[in-house]
Amino acid sequence: MLADKMNPALELPLQPQSTWKKVLSYKIGGVIPVSVYIPFITVVYLLINAGKFPKDMLGAISIMTLFGFLLAEIGKRIPVLKNLGGAPILATFVPSYMVAHKSLPLPAIDTVTSFMKTTNFLYVYIAIVICGSVLGMNRNLMIKAIAKMFVPLLVGTIVAIGVGMATGTSLGLGSFRTFFYIIVPIMAGGVGEGAVPLSIGYGEILKMTQDQAFAQILPSVMLGSLSAIILSGLLKKLGERKPEWSGNGTLVKGGDDDVLMHAEDKEKKPIDLTQMITGAAMSIGFYLFGTYIAAILGLPGPVVMLFAAVLIKYLGWSPKELEDGAQMMQRFFVIGVTYPPLLAVGVYNTPWDSLISVLSPAYLITIFVTVLSMVASGFFVGKWMNMYPIEAAIVTATHSGQGGHRGCRHSDGVRPAGSDAFRPSGYADRRSGYGDAGDFPASLVDALT
Repeated sequence: MLADKMNPALELPLQPQSTWKKVLSYKIGGVIPVSVYIPFITVVYLLINAGKFPKDMLGAISIMTLFGFLLAEIGKRIPVLKNLGGAPILATFVPSYMVAHKSLPLPAIDTVTSFMKTTNFLYVYIAIVICGSVLGMNRNLMIKAIAKMFVPLLVGTIVAIGVGMATGTSLGLGSFRTFFYIIVPIMAGGVGEGAVPLSIGYGEILKMTQDQAFAQILPSVMLGSLSAIILSGLLKKLGERKPEWSGNGTLVKGGDDDVLMHAEDKEKKPIDLTQMITGAAMSIGFYLFGTYIAAILGLPGPVVMLFAAVLIKYLGWSPKELEDGAQMMQRFFVIGVTYPPLLAVGVYNTPWDSLISVLSPAYLITIFVTVLSMVASGFFVGKWMNMYPIEAAIVTATHSGQGGHRGCRHSDGVRPAGSDAFRPSGYADRRSGYGDAGDFPASLVDALT
């Protein structure tokens, strides 16, 4: 009662935060405050300059963290590029360029290279992120998404393979290279959760080093994602001109899209440290199981791990608390650990000359035609199956998009529910309704239209 009678004029307004404090509290890469980053990088510089920089895990993590998040921050700020996956592109490509042109200090290169060679940290990242993504999905969502999106995605995949193979071989790329180094990487989805494990599998199957495979498939992943983004932006424009073709975020005509009803908001789940540790242990257990089966059958360990996690999730055999723990740890790795290993991949696993040498007009044409055929088939099949064709086409486009990156959203704003089941590393934690994602490729789409 007393509070109700207080004079509002006596209430003290909140003091505005000073510009200096805002600068110091700004988080580079969304993680490290400037007030921590500046003294951190200063100490690293002094150690390198004095020849005392530690060539161990602490030194490697320092370089990976400082430069990885800095390049990601720059990638998020460059116009147009920021909406085309600029953060992972810069975090991976720039270190490769700097190593090739001797722009990185030699102690930093040696430390990161030694760390990646001796620890297999990428495998830890892959196990945590992939298993957490799969186990963290809502089981009902996965089953219902499979039922609704199986036909468009299957047809889109088959058409894309056929058209891509015909295009690549007719342009002189050869059937083997077209399929394994263009079409499959396009459909892998993302860098950390697509290109990296795929390159490891290629290295084991094709008897080559992982860095050679990664350098050859990374351009397809990036350019395939770019093509999907451009086409999604054009689809949005088409939906505005033909509103009868768009469900404004609803996939199926004639009622609510109950697939979306089963989505959970992972951002609102409380963090439980004990569950996180248990979930991480389970993810690593899945990886070790994959390694064991791989030794017997000769299959790539990450592939066995993925299928085992999907099967356990689909059958409902894993306890809910363990699934939540694996998902929490996956969220932590996606937010706080993605860019440092991407930088390490650029330093250690991505020869710049090999990266550039694969690009050619025939290569670019094959990538775009492959993605275009996939999206077009999703449009027409979705229309035939009583779906809104714009939404069906965009969901199909997610098959060639970059998954696992919170900053990349579809230009149409539709939440790609169907891809949650088919691409577990993809869009499971996106929470955008129609129009919420914004027109992220707006400048590019406007220029094209």
